[in-house]
Amino acid sequence: MKNASSISNRVKAGLLAAALVGLSALAGCAGPQVSDYAAETPVLDLRQYFNGTVDAYGVFTDRSGKVVKRFTVVMNCQWQGAPGQEVGVLDEAFTYSDGSRERRVWTLRRGADGRYTGTAGDVLGQAQGQEKGNAFAWNYTLKLPVDGRVFEVQFDDWMFLINDKVMINKAVMSKFGVRLGEVTLSFVKR
Repeated sequence: MKNASSISNRVKAGLLAAALVGLSALAGCAGPQVSDYAAETPVLDLRQYFNGTVDAYGVFTDRSGKVVKRFTVVMNCQWQGAPGQEVGVLDEAFTYSDGSRERRVWTLRRGADGRYTGTAGDVLGQAQGQEKGNAFAWNYTLKLPVDGRVFEVQFDDWMFLINDKVMINKAVMSKFGVRLGEVTLSFVKR
């Protein structure tokens, strides 16, 4: 009887795990879409907002919500090219609370319907994003160095324009669909 009970418990645990995976998959499909914000104002135009110098202040929180890193960013941004063929360069200089520094240079290209693609030295492939209303949704895989190793982590990045000077950014970082942490930033345009 002990073996039957043990097998029954294993089957129940397996079914519970399968149900949880199924629910997680369904929950992932139910997230917001950038089109949900199409009627929101003020209307975000990345080319206007990220033009000139923008300061940012942020935190990285782990899965439990604990702040594990604070940082500031100074961004020098410029756009060039004819309408419809604009290319933007966002040069980000990060300073972390532990004194370390990092630099990321994004090259953005605007496409039709508010869509953007972007590349940076530590981004795997191309980032894909779209702006609608006051929002910009942006997805990419970042090569993240940790303790001498490099991990490829996915970012689900959302930006919301508050007014012509302030934008809020919230990005969820995950690997294999497992949430690792979150980055929260406030951008302030000079």
